[in-house]
Amino acid sequence: MKIGLLAVGLNTYWHQFGGLLERLDGYRNAVKEKMEARGGGIVVDAGMVDDVDKAHAAAALFRREEAEVLFIFISTYALSATIVPFVNLRIPVVLLNLQPAPAIDYARLNGMSDRGEMTGEWLANCQACSLPEFCSVLNRAGTKYDVVTGYLDDAEAWKEIYEWLDAAKVAHGMRRNRMGLLGNYYGGMVDVYSDLTLQSTVFGTHAEIVEMCELHALRSSVTQAEADARIAQFGRAFVIDPGCTPQELERAARTSVALDKLVETHRLGSLAYYYAGAAGNEYENIVTSVIAGNTLLTGRDIPVAGEYEVKNVQAMKIMALLGAGGCFSEFYGMDFTDDVVLLGHDGPAHFLLGEQKARLVPLPVYHGKPGKGLSIQMSVKHGPVTLLSVVEGSGGISFLLAEGESVPGPVLNIGNINSRYKFPIPAREFLNGWSKAGPSHHCAIGVGHVAGAIRRYAAMLGIPVTVVC
Repeated sequence: MKIGLLAVGLNTYWHQFGGLLERLDGYRNAVKEKMEARGGGIVVDAGMVDDVDKAHAAAALFRREEAEVLFIFISTYALSATIVPFVNLRIPVVLLNLQPAPAIDYARLNGMSDRGEMTGEWLANCQACSLPEFCSVLNRAGTKYDVVTGYLDDAEAWKEIYEWLDAAKVAHGMRRNRMGLLGNYYGGMVDVYSDLTLQSTVFGTHAEIVEMCELHALRSSVTQAEADARIAQFGRAFVIDPGCTPQELERAARTSVALDKLVETHRLGSLAYYYAGAAGNEYENIVTSVIAGNTLLTGRDIPVAGEYEVKNVQAMKIMALLGAGGCFSEFYGMDFTDDVVLLGHDGPAHFLLGEQKARLVPLPVYHGKPGKGLSIQMSVKHGPVTLLSVVEGSGGISFLLAEGESVPGPVLNIGNINSRYKFPIPAREFLNGWSKAGPSHHCAIGVGHVAGAIRRYAAMLGIPVTVVC
């Protein structure tokens, strides 16, 4: 992932004020070093751009390098003509209005005996001067942009910059993601139905249709040695309930190995699936033994969503790219006594979210689905969480967001992921507001408060965001 960076200034100043250019270049380099220290991408640095010719050359550089986002550090006053070549890049622009320190050293500046030196010192602190000029040009050009205002070591400003870096990482990952689609929709679950063309054109995600017969063939070719090795991996990844029989563990292991081969064959970065078919059909042996393998994949940031929930696997992938996990969930119920909302699902889980090690447990029946098999029992670790839903509405795709806390308390030990969530607003107000935004009944849960980065990713895509809390 490439990040574009340049500083802007005015070349007229350099021969007028000795040392000013070197000082401003030092500021730009400090910005670059902090970006590189964050990691996750390569900073493509065009240096000091102080005239239109250099701006055209820098724009060509960013176009060749396919930068996801462009940071323009306003090092001192610069002409707005300097930024015009960047409007045709069609990538978001972030104007960095970062002065060297929280305040000018007034006593030092006013104590200088040479007014020329005083002017040079003022220009080294003159970052805000061009901001209205640049915004005017970007507004008139219809360019997506944002402004970060602060100083070089300003924690609040760098929080915003890091959110943009995270958003760029998500944009890069989603555009290169190959989303597998296996099986078909759960009949009648109309809220889940999705427009694959819209998903592909908005996110850049490729939808790869994969077949149950291929997965069946891969499963049939799994060797005993591969199955035994996968059972051993289950033992390392899960706490295996004593009720899990050797037969069920081997059945899940063979399906897990086959899923990995399917993912590798098609280079999948995510997968949505569902299948029922006629009772007792040969594929039922697969779909009733997928949850353990799906959890291993999800734990490797290859999220898997059941019930053919395309929108939700997109949300889970966004969470995974942010390093927040991304767990497949739905609303279970409410506890009005403690003012909390209960969410969970029968899997898959993401290990990053576990308050404790995930348990692999037997279910005598999959509610609303055929057969029986193994499931995941886990609670999301206590602390900050973010809920994300990718919504398809009459106006296209949007994001639905909320930040809250996973809190301790009683949960249902029914062989599902199950946790209690508290929000800054009352539980009933939260659920009403969330539901009225029009999501499907699933959502993705990630650890940490990452709504800021998701909002900036939405700005990159040009799609609306509804924030419940």
